[in-house]
Amino acid sequence: MNSTHNPDRFMADLRQILSQGRKRIGFLVGAGAPMSIRINNDRRLHAEGKPLIPGIEELTSIALADLSPEQRKAVDLLKERIGGNPTIENILSQLRLMERALGSEKMGGFDGAGYAELAKVICSSIGRVVGPQLPLDRCGYNELIGWISGTQRAHPIEIFTTNYDLLFEDSFEQVRAPYFDGFSGGHTPFFDPVSVACDDLPPRWSRLWKLHGSLGWALEGNAVVRGRGRTTTELVYPDHLKYDLTQKQPYSSLFERLKQFLLTPDTLLITTGFSYRDAHINAVLDEALAGNANSAIFAFQFQSLASEEPACALAYTRPNISVYAADGAVINGIKGNWRLGELPKNWDDIRASFWGSRWHGSEPQFLLGDFQRLARFCALAQAGDVFQQPQTIVVEASTEGRAEVAMEALV
Repeated sequence: MNSTHNPDRFMADLRQILSQGRKRIGFLVGAGAPMSIRINNDRRLHAEGKPLIPGIEELTSIALADLSPEQRKAVDLLKERIGGNPTIENILSQLRLMERALGSEKMGGFDGAGYAELAKVICSSIGRVVGPQLPLDRCGYNELIGWISGTQRAHPIEIFTTNYDLLFEDSFEQVRAPYFDGFSGGHTPFFDPVSVACDDLPPRWSRLWKLHGSLGWALEGNAVVRGRGRTTTELVYPDHLKYDLTQKQPYSSLFERLKQFLLTPDTLLITTGFSYRDAHINAVLDEALAGNANSAIFAFQFQSLASEEPACALAYTRPNISVYAADGAVINGIKGNWRLGELPKNWDDIRASFWGSRWHGSEPQFLLGDFQRLARFCALAQAGDVFQQPQTIVVEASTEGRAEVAMEALV
């Protein structure tokens, strides 16, 4: 029996959640977010421009382009060892394993120190690509931070991101909105895991957690510090096995923070630009969802359901994660295509914020898998009282009402 889901119902309820300021809300932001922002050579938004930051495949090609022939040969040997089509993150992890394992011995023409230097060269190339400034026009980052800072909240908004860029930091600072990222101090801000765990700051301070490290982070003595500029790349995607207890502390604390966020009652994590192909993060999400039935994840995915299998696979086993893709959704473990209901009164403009043609002439589809569209949807959540409408929306679904349970529990 085929099932269908009506996006009007779920997006009306989500607008209500976003506008109230009472729920504990977080975002998990992946590499697809800056990819959705296209700019021209003048840093202006342009639909046919290039992505603000390229995807992982293009980033891998760019990061390996400047290698010497000897370095390229060593990387090719590692790629054969990894198998498949490894990304730059897979390659960096292997390089750091070789650095530790070899010592003074050589393999592929390099000893441990040689592989360490090779990793530094690649990270420098990554830094040049993932360190752009915000566009000159307002974009999704500005609109999301505008929504965050424009609502009085009972709980702070928490942003978890796997990205290395400084786009969120720039967006917060442009509007003078306070945020905490785990570092304390003025001259040489240092990572303070106690502050991350205790969470004593007021709700108006948003939280920003860089799960895979960041540009500007550096290791000085036994402390991880930040503020060293966009060209500092030594802690970009550090392999989790590389560091001793002190040095790996930022990453273990930040992943624990993600877990504790989802274990807190009555929480909603919205994911955007995240592919669900990071096994380490997936394990944290799965464990937390299993341990807390009162938390939920809404995964907004850019592609069709068939192309978003990693997210769907998690949603089939954990009913408190819902996947919203271009052509359908998995809600309460039930897969179904989108089917619009009868248009309620005064709903035209609201529906247009999440449903329509992605490109000129294309078939209408669900749009919020695009980070830019999702940020605009959040920003527009304050635009008028539309919350009487869900009762009049006709829900076209053959799931005997079970598909609505996950969203209704959150309102």
